[in-house]
Amino acid sequence: MTIVAIANQKGGVGKTTTAINLSTCLAELGKARVLLIDMDPQANATSGLGLDPEEGKSIYEALIGEATLISKIQPTRFQNLSIIPADMEMAGAEIELAQKENHLTRLREILEPLRAEKAYDFVLLDCPPSLGVLMTSSLAAADQLLIPLQCEFFGLEGLAKIVHVHEQIRASGANPDVRIEGIVMTMFDQRTNLSRQVLTQVSEHFPEEMYQTIIPRSIRLGEAPSFGQAIIEYAPTSQGAAAYRALAQEFLARHRAALVENATPKPVPASRDA
Repeated sequence: MTIVAIANQKGGVGKTTTAINLSTCLAELGKARVLLIDMDPQANATSGLGLDPEEGKSIYEALIGEATLISKIQPTRFQNLSIIPADMEMAGAEIELAQKENHLTRLREILEPLRAEKAYDFVLLDCPPSLGVLMTSSLAAADQLLIPLQCEFFGLEGLAKIVHVHEQIRASGANPDVRIEGIVMTMFDQRTNLSRQVLTQVSEHFPEEMYQTIIPRSIRLGEAPSFGQAIIEYAPTSQGAAAYRALAQEFLARHRAALVENATPKPVPASRDA
């Protein structure tokens, strides 16, 4: 099982859009079992998949030791995709977790049973757009960091900051093995010189990490969450759908060895009450 934190402390970069659409496209391919965990109190990944952010359904109680993580897992309408939704209760975790000595490692600890069971191939953590406890604990729990980066000038500043946070997590000893899995360029507008310049700079500085698949700026991608749908449902023949399907294929190609290693898993655990 590979845990991937999808993170960028800058908002509006396509982070949750990537979390929703990468997870659903992976599920559509039928080659991987995915658990999406919404770590953002705003619950945009939750509502973007058409779920209500109901109180008591999030990972909050598991983080503070009042429930098991497995009890929070819910199925989705996609056969190979499960979710742990978010709710506003999670905002309290920022305060309560910060007061605990193991606040950086708590999320990793509660994810260990899933890793032991090999219940999923990938756990995707949709992190909040901030540098608070929920994001840092996600990086401390993750095997890999996936950075969505919009093709704009401020995106480069955001990239420098998230790379610095990644290095801090490694240096602190909280998670010395976490690595940058990739950088996904989003909101690319081929009509502008700025988009092409940002693309060139990132490819020069991070040639191995940058995904070849580029996510275009798309009205359809912006509309889909308001209908509680992934782009492959809302506009399956659109450029955005094609791009995220290609991204899922490239993601799987990068993780082919891990999928082979996890080829004889135990069944996905059913959600149950704590």
